Amino acid sequence: MTRQTTLRTFLSCEHRYLLNPAASCDSDLELFTFLGILMGVAIRTRKPLDLHLAPLVWKQLVAVPLVPEDIEEVDLLFMQSLRGIRDIHESGVDEHTFAEIIPIESFETQSADGRFVPTCPGGHNIHLTFMNRTEYVESALQYRLHEVDHQVAAIREGMGWIIPVPLLSLLTAEKLEQMVCGSKEVSIEMLKKVVRYREVEPTDPLVTWLWSTLESFSREERVLFMRFVSGRSRLPTTASDMSQRFQIVKVDREPNSLPTAQTCFFQLRLPSYTGPDILADRLRYAINNCRSIDLDNYMLTRNTAEDDGDDEEEF
Repeated sequence: MTRQTTLRTFLSCEHRYLLNPAASCDSDLELFTFLGILMGVAIRTRKPLDLHLAPLVWKQLVAVPLVPEDIEEVDLLFMQSLRGIRDIHESGVDEHTFAEIIPIESFETQSADGRFVPTCPGGHNIHLTFMNRTEYVESALQYRLHEVDHQVAAIREGMGWIIPVPLLSLLTAEKLEQMVCGSKEVSIEMLKKVVRYREVEPTDPLVTWLWSTLESFSREERVLFMRFVSGRSRLPTTASDMSQRFQIVKVDREPNSLPTAQTCFFQLRLPSYTGPDILADRLRYAINNCRSIDLDNYMLTRNTAEDDGDDEEEF
């Protein structure tokens, strides 16, 4: 499985993702099945995935039939085009001028991945006319409503290896997304509920400064902080679902040095900073510039640099 193949499995849609209808060969469907396995594991272990799927995908996964409004949410231009063809007579167009206005010649439409495909079997050979435009609109809409049925079935099959899939029909699309992906917001209050202090007291000014800094962070900064200390971007929806305690450790290092983290232990290690501004500055620098997790990438880069005779190291 290559990164290129995996990325072709999805199509971006306003920072969300749609399933790719063109990814339909056996190897592609195996990837969708594997995705389903990962989603099932996320539910079973309560370890959220940072998975930004479009709302209609979650709706399909809980076996709720799609409606035209679902397609409109991800492809407004497509639905506007269909309505324009259906209601074109209101603009004074008739059977004699229809072909001059509409560039489509047969029962073909644009799929979610941008390909032009037949809307029904033999659609290439069905000529689009003013008289059959309503049938065309309906067939094009039905194609888009069901174009990724095979991909959805593959994901559900993978989920079925881990969890009882029939129970999905008891969930809403929003609840399933929450179970797989956790909370969209990084809750500082939840972190406070599961924190464990080591070598430092809860009343220590260092701790007070840290919580104040985290509360002042933007949503994006909180996500970066989570990635820095845990390797993940999301928290479970409730504190009871947290499988690890968040650890704050005071370490004996230079007061101006950067904080470090051990993602395997959900641990943040802080030097004895002399003020809140220094703590905030060092923490922001660390979460924005740290490119490795538990030094894995650092060691790989270092070994490569040594082999090449290059002493440059990556933070």
